[in-house]
Amino acid sequence: MNRSATKTSRYFFIRLLIPIAVILFSGCASNPEKATEIKPASQSQSPVITYALSLQGTPYHFGKDTPEEGFDCSGFVKHVYQKQGITLPRTVLDMALSLPHIPKNDVHSGDLVFFNTNGKSFSHVGIYVNNDQFVHAPSQRTGRVLVSSLKNRYWHKHYSGARRPGRF
Repeated sequence: MNRSATKTSRYFFIRLLIPIAVILFSGCASNPEKATEIKPASQSQSPVITYALSLQGTPYHFGKDTPEEGFDCSGFVKHVYQKQGITLPRTVLDMALSLPHIPKNDVHSGDLVFFNTNGKSFSHVGIYVNNDQFVHAPSQRTGRVLVSSLKNRYWHKHYSGARRPGRF
């Protein structure tokens, strides 16, 4: 193989490898953390929260939105609300732009919490549970739906706002 052909095939390989690596190792968020499990329990808990918590452990899968295939962050949120008869947009940005803003001191169970995890104001979303806890599908790295704390240094630093979907 001549030098030009070697250089061309190396260039082709790099151009192919980089997008594959980005897809495999990226996700809605990028912070590994210890999982907190909250059991769906209380009868006073909303059906949205009960169902969302029942999905803990479901695998993360970019671009998917079903328990059978797995979830990315917006697919998880959309699926949970769809089960309650509330239709939300598919992407994080569209959710943030289409729902009313909620002040941080007025966030209630079932509200959506948004984060800037990649330089974009709205690049990750989860569902607020209570006591500064939210359930979400963070990333390929964490691998599954889990509950995190807004007090966690990473999530606190990257918090970008809350929105309230329709009635629940």
